[in-house]
Amino acid sequence: MRTSLTKVLAVGFVAALVASGCGSERRESGSTAPEKGFAADALIGVALPSKTSENWVLAGDLFTNGLKDAGFQSDVQYAGASTTVADQQAQITAMITKGAKVIVIGATDAAQLSTQVAQAKQSGAVVVAYDRLITNTPDVDYYIAFDNFKVGQLQGQALLDGMKSRKATGPWTVELFSGSPDDNNSGVFFNGAMDVLKPLIDRGEVVVGSGQTDVKQTATQGWKAENAQSRMDSLLNSTYAGDKTLDGVLSPNDTLARAIITSIKGAGKPIPIVTGQDSEVESVKSIMAGEQYSTINKDTRKLVAETVNMVKTLQAGNQPTVNDTKSYDNGVKVVPAYLLPPIIVTKANAAEAYADDPKLSPLTK
Repeated sequence: MRTSLTKVLAVGFVAALVASGCGSERRESGSTAPEKGFAADALIGVALPSKTSENWVLAGDLFTNGLKDAGFQSDVQYAGASTTVADQQAQITAMITKGAKVIVIGATDAAQLSTQVAQAKQSGAVVVAYDRLITNTPDVDYYIAFDNFKVGQLQGQALLDGMKSRKATGPWTVELFSGSPDDNNSGVFFNGAMDVLKPLIDRGEVVVGSGQTDVKQTATQGWKAENAQSRMDSLLNSTYAGDKTLDGVLSPNDTLARAIITSIKGAGKPIPIVTGQDSEVESVKSIMAGEQYSTINKDTRKLVAETVNMVKTLQAGNQPTVNDTKSYDNGVKVVPAYLLPPIIVTKANAAEAYADDPKLSPLTK
């Protein structure tokens, strides 16, 4: 299913490229390491989005310490909370000026970094897209992330499993939420979930009460909790007045899941099955308390460690390991990817899933 997904995602990208006269850009997979590597104490730039989740905050600390321990200099920057795209564009440009040999980018807006990425490549730097694929550019060398289409599939299946645990047969009434439209992952998560849910929607076994099934209708600008809570408030008022039952809500991450639950509790309604992602502390507590149903364990420690390993390999002048060379088409090229496996977490397996996590393990006792 992944190949067909990326073909669908690429259609819009290609149309835009053709319209701008760039439709002939290369689309092959493959990237190269610097032939002779670079100095062992070279500067490595890390450009991250604003601190919208615990995992982004953790990632910055892990990159700072991990790169230092590996012998590199580092420049780790977060985009600001307001003009985030402009902030990140300026930060990447500054990293290029400082001579960064590798620039790792967790994009604030996947489609608005092509100029900076091209400048990075012209300077001789290697560009690594971290967690979020950068689109519409041939100048991304590698993509490293958890398997985000699989994340969506796990969320869709968890929604079904949770609803079935309460009511063995449908129809089940649900609402769908997706992430910020400027984050390429939002569509990947949503399409992964719909890969599981759409066949049941088509058969009438799952009913979207509001009728809002398009990713644009379900989007949550900026991944902001207040935007999700406001939309859930509106849905409750317009669609779930009186005794109408809501069986489940597809939430793409934990921050939004908690906001959705807050809205539902505020309306005096029973909490339905609500999915999530990121294993945030408050959501793990919520899962153990029987409110939020599920989250996804995407261990940021492992993702940052693999990224630092990639930098070390590049420093030695070698090709980094990738395990996917056909799935992630950014509209101009297929970006070689290293994907880590996500893990679905519910109350039933939380203790096992977080057994080696000193922060989360105590919450599951």
